[in-house]
Amino acid sequence: MTKTELTAIVSEKAQITKKDAEKAVSAVIDAITSALAEGDKVSLVGFGTFEVKERAERMGHNPQTGEAMTIPASKAPVFKAGTALKNAVNK
Repeated sequence: MTKTELTAIVSEKAQITKKDAEKAVSAVIDAITSALAEGDKVSLVGFGTFEVKERAERMGHNPQTGEAMTIPASKAPVFKAGTALKNAVNK
């Protein structure tokens, strides 16, 4: 599903215009992105939790040359599905 398709579904279910639905979907995505960038955790009860995990520096190999290289530490956004979402998917 693309953002455009999601916007159309939100528009239909909430009985609002597609323009308003696009604003709402974009606002939710922006709010989650901002919270994660600040290091906050976003929990949507029944849906899941978005958070940022730290990845430590580690050794790896260049696949083209086979040469050992250091992969720098980084942060990665992760999503953990809530129980209600897991149950809905497994029906």
